[in-house]
Amino acid sequence: MLPVLLVTIGLVVAGTQDWPWAAAWLVPYVLVAGLLSPLVFPRSRTQAEAERRSAVDGRPIVYWRPGCKFCLRLRLKLGRNARLVHWVDIWRDPAGAAVVRGIADGNETVPTVVVAGEGRVNPDPAWLRSQLR
Repeated sequence: MLPVLLVTIGLVVAGTQDWPWAAAWLVPYVLVAGLLSPLVFPRSRTQAEAERRSAVDGRPIVYWRPGCKFCLRLRLKLGRNARLVHWVDIWRDPAGAAVVRGIADGNETVPTVVVAGEGRVNPDPAWLRSQLR
């Protein structure tokens, strides 16, 4: 929702400007919208699917939500290794949100990572990278 709102605002502001200024206004809005978009993240899975896959391959599960700057930071720090993690969008999966609340004292604090049954809230990206080896 937020990315769409940002692009809409950018278009409205750009529409009131001449060509060079319109582009100057629109580009930052589109870039920020892109960074906050779920498209930056690998495909999200449901809680049940992520848990099942993690049990088989031992890979971490990362619970996240669109627009979260800490989730984006973690995603960018993981780089290409982000595809090795099972991502669960807690805004789309109530079961995933419930897992996060269970780990984060009733709060929906993201990113929350579960590795081998151990949950961590907003872990250091270096720690998560070390879990991928």
